[in-house]
Amino acid sequence: MAEEEFLPFGDNTFDLVVSSLSLHWVNDLPRAFQEIYRVLKNDGVFIGAMFGGETLYELRCSLQLAEIEREGGFSPHVSPFTAVNDLGNLMGRAGFNMLTVDTDEIQVHYPGMFELMKDLQGMGESNCAWNRRCLLHRDSMLAAAAIYQDMYGEEDGSVPATFQIYCMIGWKPHESQAKPAKRGSATMSFGELGKVNEIVSKSKKDDT
Repeated sequence: MAEEEFLPFGDNTFDLVVSSLSLHWVNDLPRAFQEIYRVLKNDGVFIGAMFGGETLYELRCSLQLAEIEREGGFSPHVSPFTAVNDLGNLMGRAGFNMLTVDTDEIQVHYPGMFELMKDLQGMGESNCAWNRRCLLHRDSMLAAAAIYQDMYGEEDGSVPATFQIYCMIGWKPHESQAKPAKRGSATMSFGELGKVNEIVSKSKKDDT
C-alpha cells in the first residue's frame, strides 16, 4: 500500500487514476491531488468519489446536542469531511482542468443509532481524528440515541443515516484538449437565448 500524499511512481506514468471512497482518510488532501496530477500523463484523467460534508449529519448533530446537555460541551465524534466548493478549488490548484464535480446523497435506514455506530465500526469508518476524545459517557450515548430518534426517526421506528458522495473528474492539460473561447468573443448574449428558435428559423429561411 502507498500513501496518497507520496505516491511511489514516476512522473507522467498513468493514463488514468481512480479513487473510490478513500480520500476522506487522507491527512493532506491538497498534496494528494498534486501527487495524482504528477503521476498522470498529459491528457490523463482522474476519476474519484469521496464522502462529502453532509455525511452522517444526523449522527453528528445528535451526539453534539447530547454532550452539550449532559456534559456542558462537545467533542467531534465523526470524521471531518470536505465541502464541495473546497474540492473544486483544490483540484484546480493542483492543475486539473475541465473539472466536473457532482454530489449525490444516499440514505440508509437503521433500527437505531447504536446499530448505525456498530455498522460504521465494522466498516472501519470510525472517527479518524488524532485529537478526538475516545471516551463517550453512557448517559451521553443514551441521550444521543433518544435525540436521534426524536429529531430524525421515521414512522416505522427506524432512523436514517445520510451519506453524501462527491463524484469528480479532472484532466491533466494537453494541447489537444478543447479550450474555452476568449472572453468577449461571443456573438450572442444570454438575453437572446430565449429567441434561439426564432433566430435559427430565420437563418434557415435566409439560406434558402
